[in-house]
Amino acid sequence: MAVNVEISRGASENNISALRRFTKRVQGSGVLSRVRSKRYSERNRSENVKRKKTLKRISRKENILAQLKMGKVIEKKRGRR
Repeated sequence: MAVNVEISRGASENNISALRRFTKRVQGSGVLSRVRSKRYSERNRSENVKRKKTLKRISRKENILAQLKMGKVIEKKRGRR
């Protein structure tokens, strides 16, 4: 759904007032607010993508635990400073 905002400049109207009128018309149409609201929104992840990510996280965790048992990795302390 595309909305084209168009104005025609009057004979005695200067450029600044025509630009101001155009800006008001664009704001009134709600095009910019709609685009800005969608700007940073993300789509919901599909079930397949969620499953892949979870499996990857689980395998990474198992790998780290196995390396800890063999002594190849030193466990970092977590907590406050």
